[in-house]
Amino acid sequence: MTNLHISDVRPFIPAQDFAVSKAFYEALGWTIGWSDETLALMENGGHSFYLQPYYVKDWAENTMLHLTVQDARACYAQIKPAIDSGLYPGARVAEPRPEPYGALVTYVWDPSGVLLHLAQWTRG
Repeated sequence: MTNLHISDVRPFIPAQDFAVSKAFYEALGWTIGWSDETLALMENGGHSFYLQPYYVKDWAENTMLHLTVQDARACYAQIKPAIDSGLYPGARVAEPRPEPYGALVTYVWDPSGVLLHLAQWTRG
């Protein structure tokens, strides 16, 4: 088997409205490490992804990111006011709920329909 010596994974995430999506992720605590008109490197806590101004509805609405967080309830409390502001059309957040795989999860849909799973592990 080939050992690729992978040190990082950066998925490409679609954005229907690039400016709105960049602002949305910044409101969630991500910073823009680098950006031009075709790509933005979004960074948070040593992790990153590429946001791109490319949108296909079926692709966006079937893209999910599972992010491990310390406190899913605190994430919900911090994100809900940003979404309620109306600045990010299409974005929404669901109250945290326990999942059978052992996590308390706050689900967040970005303005393009990408689903974020903000998961706090409740069992080893």
